[in-house]
Amino acid sequence: MSPSDQYTGKQIVVLEGLSPVRKRPAMYIGSTDTNGLHHYVNEIIDNSIDEALAGFATDIWVVLNKDKSITVADNGRGIPVDILPKYKVSALEIVMTKLHAGGKFDGKAYKISGGLHGVGSSVVNALSSWLKVESRRKGKIYFQEYKEGKPKKKVGIVKKTHAPFLTKYLPSKYTATITTFKPDSKIFKETTKFSTKRIKEAIRQRAYLVSGIRFHFYNEEKGSEYHFYFEGGIVSLLKNLNRHHEALHEPILIKGEEDEKQVEVALQYTTSNKENIHSFVNVINTTEGGTHVAGFRTAITRSVKEYSQKIENLKEKEDLTGDDTREGLTAIISIKMSSRDLQFEGQTKGKLGNSEIQPLVAKIVKEQLDFHLEETPADARAILGKAMLAMKARKAAKAAKDSIMRKGLFDSLGLPGKLADCQSKDPKECELYIVEGPSAGGSAKQGRDRKFQAILPLGGKILNTEKARLDRIVEFEELKDLITALGMGIGEVVDVTKLRYQHIIIMTDADVDGAHIGTLLLTFFYRHLPSVIDGGYLYIAQPPLYKITYNKKEHYVYSEEEKEEYLAGIGNKVSLQRYKGLGEMNPEQLWTTTMDPKNRILKKVNIADGEKADQVFQTLMGPEVPPRKKFIQVNAKMATIDL
Repeated sequence: MSPSDQYTGKQIVVLEGLSPVRKRPAMYIGSTDTNGLHHYVNEIIDNSIDEALAGFATDIWVVLNKDKSITVADNGRGIPVDILPKYKVSALEIVMTKLHAGGKFDGKAYKISGGLHGVGSSVVNALSSWLKVESRRKGKIYFQEYKEGKPKKKVGIVKKTHAPFLTKYLPSKYTATITTFKPDSKIFKETTKFSTKRIKEAIRQRAYLVSGIRFHFYNEEKGSEYHFYFEGGIVSLLKNLNRHHEALHEPILIKGEEDEKQVEVALQYTTSNKENIHSFVNVINTTEGGTHVAGFRTAITRSVKEYSQKIENLKEKEDLTGDDTREGLTAIISIKMSSRDLQFEGQTKGKLGNSEIQPLVAKIVKEQLDFHLEETPADARAILGKAMLAMKARKAAKAAKDSIMRKGLFDSLGLPGKLADCQSKDPKECELYIVEGPSAGGSAKQGRDRKFQAILPLGGKILNTEKARLDRIVEFEELKDLITALGMGIGEVVDVTKLRYQHIIIMTDADVDGAHIGTLLLTFFYRHLPSVIDGGYLYIAQPPLYKITYNKKEHYVYSEEEKEEYLAGIGNKVSLQRYKGLGEMNPEQLWTTTMDPKNRILKKVNIADGEKADQVFQTLMGPEVPPRKKFIQVNAKMATIDL
């Protein structure tokens, strides 16, 4: 029987209701890891923000409950509850159980909203083990509860709120929508634990973008609370982003509106050599950019280049590039437009697709920036000076790089002599351990499983690449060896598909020097090979802190807390050995505790918040001492002092 004969109508499954969401959750929230988990929460928060943008809500509450569920509430109009004749059920139930159902399609209920597809509430409902929603309208509380997206009962009127924690903040006489839900562990298999830090930062960011709205965040278990209210809008956000950078001028605010499309941009140049652009559409963070970002970049390039040609009379062959004109630029781009016209690429709303937005943003930004450069010569000189410096540095770096690195250079080099490679050639099963020094390297080489584990020992601390250009990086021997071993190149010739190992493991000593080397390596990957982190290939090994010998049996513990817990259960007649260096362990111990896939603990490196990560690396590894000193003073209490 041929394959076509086997593939019949019996194999076609029609998914109804919310079944498609539970079947393919990543299509709706991007992933089912911790990133998808927090995107899933933001869908409900953004629904409340839509009420605020429409002018009906003044306050938004987010509560992490003791039972690990989360509550989101607003004092808006409440979800409609009238019976829809076509479906013969309440509008509330339709909104919560049907895809592509909501008040955002014709642009009448919500002129501006982030929820184009109308699936936010229903998707969250589908991916929750349970969800409770109440809509307060006309002095009554309408309530419905769901299990895995399915209603347990019809919408009914109840006397008491299901979220008593909010009673003192949101009395029952107020109109409101209150939603409480718990992520389904069958969907979010990696974790169902919400990060206080991530939720707090998401709320803070939205508070900047929706100025004048009060946001309240409570962690019921820890008893902590945070409140956010910003009148300065995106200028306040810009200043916050640049607080650890040396600014070259005061923020420039650009505003314009055309065809019911509002454009708001705040920009400022700093001494940094990085471009830092954040874009939003109806408060949704478009992390992948889109037409509004393309229009903005075009405007910046044209405006600065035209000004440079006018002032400096640059020759054509010495002209500035777009990268030159945007080096050191921090910018916030915020677009607000009718939800009926909104076009996102992908359900997670990561990229704006409206073609008409690009020329609109380009026109508004260029006209107003041209005017600002003409009217504010000091700012113009600072911006042009930064661009000219970037151009000169680019040419110098290119000349140096071309002399030592050409396309295919790393391919032509043999593998580093210090690399103990593995036998397998399948990147999916190959592991590269980056270890500190020859002593640890020797133990790791002897203790490894050479079938799939490779060892690359480093000869001391590597270059701090936070501010280093590519020519310096490829000249540095230890980094050249690492780049060669990885096989994916760097800079213009980088190709992640050529990566030789899909497990790259940083394994350093549990002391200050080891932590410093680990930080230098993380800086290198974050700044120059970010695709390794994005692909989920970078890990940090967790060697044991102590070996505890009791009744002639050895037990390894990996933290102070684990040590105290173990000792409390066995008494004081023990032998305790503190490991400070990997070289203190013999090959068998290193394999058993740190390298054996059955026993080891690896921490996957991911960038949950790019903005925060950028600030931390700049603070810790940048040239400015005062921000680093302040960071250490503020965070010193959280450090474990090893005497």
